[in-house]
Amino acid sequence: MTFRLLILVLCASLAGCLQSKPLSETQAIQLHQSLITIDTHDDINLNFATPDNDPGERGGTQIDLVKMREGNLNTAFFIVYVPLKASTPENDAKAQEDAQTKLDAINRMTEMHADQVGLARTSKDIRRLHKAGKMAALIGVENAYGYGPDLSKVSAFAEQGVTYGGFTHYGHNAYGDSSVPIPPLGDQEDHWGGLSPLGRDLLAEYNRLGVMADVSHASKATTLEIARLSKAPVIASHSAVFALNPIARNLSDEELIAIADTGGIVQIVAYDTYLKDPVPEKKEAVDALMHEFDVTRFTFSKLTPQQIAEFRLRMNAIHEKWPKASLKDFVDHIDYAVQLIGIDHVGISSDFGGGGGVIGWMDASESQNVTLELAKAGYSKKAIAKLWGGNLMRVMDAVQARAENP
Repeated sequence: MTFRLLILVLCASLAGCLQSKPLSETQAIQLHQSLITIDTHDDINLNFATPDNDPGERGGTQIDLVKMREGNLNTAFFIVYVPLKASTPENDAKAQEDAQTKLDAINRMTEMHADQVGLARTSKDIRRLHKAGKMAALIGVENAYGYGPDLSKVSAFAEQGVTYGGFTHYGHNAYGDSSVPIPPLGDQEDHWGGLSPLGRDLLAEYNRLGVMADVSHASKATTLEIARLSKAPVIASHSAVFALNPIARNLSDEELIAIADTGGIVQIVAYDTYLKDPVPEKKEAVDALMHEFDVTRFTFSKLTPQQIAEFRLRMNAIHEKWPKASLKDFVDHIDYAVQLIGIDHVGISSDFGGGGGVIGWMDASESQNVTLELAKAGYSKKAIAKLWGGNLMRVMDAVQARAENP
């Protein structure tokens, strides 16, 4: 029995997860145009929503309002992210400044283009904007390092629209252990053994404020501790499945089950190397390019704009020779998660702007192709609607209701 056939058999009883006869292409396109489609992770640059990077115009980034409308990607979480650095007063202050810059930029976008997009804080906001023919922008925080070394910024960020918040990125920080330590910063395999005391306080604050706690990038121990301690459903905003590609950044079966047991959701991410391990020749070519430019994933920012442009050009040539993961690889990870934890606990994310994109879904304008691939795999209209946003809105409602009724 093939993996896909096994999915068909196991999902048959999951509330109309799959159909005996797949949707036609026409039916899938019509369905996509009617859906509320939510992508839970889209990174932005520091100059976002400025004359140099206006999301109301078609630009060189993977996501802007033009591409969103073309692909009927009508709801996106734009991300407040800052990379981890050694904790010093100067670095901590700069991280908070950059986080606020991105937070201001997302809000500014909704003011600059109020005729097209509005800031959403609740599922009611998303539905209201969709009914009005507008797109919805939500805000997530990636890497709690951006709050600084205490919790004073958390409620302030929530007041400005943050609806989910993470704990770590690459590298252990003051809040907990990451799935990927940074040796140049002195990281060992683990530091706290999960959450730090401050991280546990952050989780409690998220629960109190009705902010969804996001485990993506956290270590396994950190993820399991968050799931165990949270008084509200937990999310993974952009993660893939360890069983299909065993890298530290992906979620094990134990973690997937723990998240679902909170009533939460795993947003499967369309990220090439999370979905599929590159062939050895491609790894060697990438390693050689990194060596030539004398960078690692942690030191890439030291390159000049001209070097970055040359690096990307050379990297694109590598991807042309050895293609990225495909939409089928992406849906294989969705299939696995649905089989393991059920259709109600799985969703969709791209990580556009942060390395995401697979063949067939390289930018927001191609979002319809995700629905076509899900339809080809046999998913029903009801299941596709859940994956694209219904499940995420249910979780958001549950987290916010918990805050309102402690």
